[in-house]
Amino acid sequence: MKRKKLKMPDTMEKLVSLCKRKGFVFQSSEIYGGLNGCWDYGPLGVELLRNIKESWWREMTYRDDVEGIDASILMHPRTWEASGHVEGFNDPMVEDSKTNERFRLDHLLEEVGVECSGMDFDAMAAKMTELALKSPKGNALTEPRQFNMMFKTHVGPVEDTASVVYLRPETAQGIFVNFLNVQQAMRQKLPFGIAQIGKAFRNEITTKNFLFRTREFEQMEMQFFVKPGEEDQWFDYWKEQRRNWFSTALGIPDSRLRWHEHGAGELAHYARKAYDVQYEFPFGWDEVEGIHNRGQFDLGQHEEFSNKQLKFFDEQAREKVLPSVIETSIGASRSTMMVLANAYSEEEIKEGDTRVVMRFHPRIAPLKVAILPLVKRDGMPDVARRIEADLRPHLRVFYDEGGAIGRRYRRMDEVGTPFCLTVDSDTLEDDTVTIRERDTMAQERIKIADLLPEITARMAAWKHPES
Repeated sequence: MKRKKLKMPDTMEKLVSLCKRKGFVFQSSEIYGGLNGCWDYGPLGVELLRNIKESWWREMTYRDDVEGIDASILMHPRTWEASGHVEGFNDPMVEDSKTNERFRLDHLLEEVGVECSGMDFDAMAAKMTELALKSPKGNALTEPRQFNMMFKTHVGPVEDTASVVYLRPETAQGIFVNFLNVQQAMRQKLPFGIAQIGKAFRNEITTKNFLFRTREFEQMEMQFFVKPGEEDQWFDYWKEQRRNWFSTALGIPDSRLRWHEHGAGELAHYARKAYDVQYEFPFGWDEVEGIHNRGQFDLGQHEEFSNKQLKFFDEQAREKVLPSVIETSIGASRSTMMVLANAYSEEEIKEGDTRVVMRFHPRIAPLKVAILPLVKRDGMPDVARRIEADLRPHLRVFYDEGGAIGRRYRRMDEVGTPFCLTVDSDTLEDDTVTIRERDTMAQERIKIADLLPEITARMAAWKHPES
C-alpha cells in the first residue's frame, strides 16, 4: 500500500510536544516555571542519548590509536587563560531598553537578512546603527557589549578573586592538559588520539530551537595528535571517518547533510582549517559537528602558561616534538536533537488515517522490540511474558497488553520502536509470532526460537527510507 508522507511546516512544535508526552525530553524544573536553556531527559530520551554516546564511543575508542579519558569539569583557572576563553569567549549582546530582555546582536542582524559570518564586533555594531535595529518587540536597543559566556563560581569557603573557577565551556582542554599523562601511561606513539564525552556549560545570551542551543550540554570530542607536517592527510582522514558515521550509525540520509568550509573570517583563533558537518533541521541548515586543524596552538599555549614542557619524544627521529592536533567535536545533545528531527514523520496511510512515526535507526532506538499479546486471556500473556524474559537480556523491550492491537502498534510507531511481536491464537498452536516492521508495517510469521537472530539481522540490514 502506497502511503503519502505529509508536509510538516510546524515540525518543531509537534516534536517538542511529542518529546514531553512520550517521555523523551522535559523542561527542566517545569513545576517552577522552567529554566530556559536547560532540559531533562526522560526514560526514552536518556536511552536515546546513551545509545548515541555509546555508538560514538565505540567508533572512536575501540581502535588501537585512540584512548579515552574523563577529565574534571572544574579545572585550574589558568587553563582558560591559556586557551583564550577568559579574554575571547564572548558574544555580542544588546538589551531591549524597555523590557531589559537580552539578545545576541548577530542573531538579530541575521533575522533581518544580514550575513554575520566573519563579521567582527565593531562591524556588527556599525551595521546595527546603520539599520536602526530594534528589538523583536519594536523597542530601542542598548549599545552592544561583549558578554563572556563562561559560568563563574568559587572553590573553598571564601568568595574572592583567588577562589574563582569556571564551569568548563568545552571538554577539549581537559584532553590537552592530560596529553603527556595519557601518552606515557598507555605508551602511545604519534599519531594517536584522546577522546572524551562530558558536560560543558555556556551562559548563552539566548537559547533557541529546543536542544540545539542550550546552557548545559554534553560534548563528544577527540583530539588526534600528529607530527607537524602531517596535518592535512589526517584532517582528510577524519573528515571521511566522521561523515560516514552519521549515515552508518545514526541513519541520517545523505540528502540532509552537507559540508561547510570556514572562510578566513569564520575561523576560530586556534584553527588553521575547519569544516562543519551541517544538518537540515526544520529551522534550516546548521552545524552538528566540526573537524578542525588546531595546529600546535593548544599545546603551545599550555606550555607557555604552565611553564611545563609538553613535547613528545619521537624515538625514530630522536628528537622532541610538539604535536599538531586534528579535532573532531560533536555535541551529544545536539546530535540527539538531529536524530529526533530526522526521525519525526507523519504519513497518510489512507484517507483520514494518519500516523506519526519516529524512524530511528534500530541500533539507537530507545526501545527495540514491543511484545504484544493479542488479548489478555487464553494463555497469550503467559507466552508473551516468556518471550519478554528471553529477549530482555539482549534487547531493550517493552511489554504492552492494553487496548486494541492497532492502537498499540501506533503507540510503538510514535516512540520509534522498530519491531512489534504479536502473540495470538496461532502462537499457541505452532510457536510462531507475528513480527511487524515499523517503517513498512509489513507483517510476517516467525518461529519464537528464531526471534533473536532474526531481529538482530533486520537491525543490521536497516536503511532509512530516504536513503
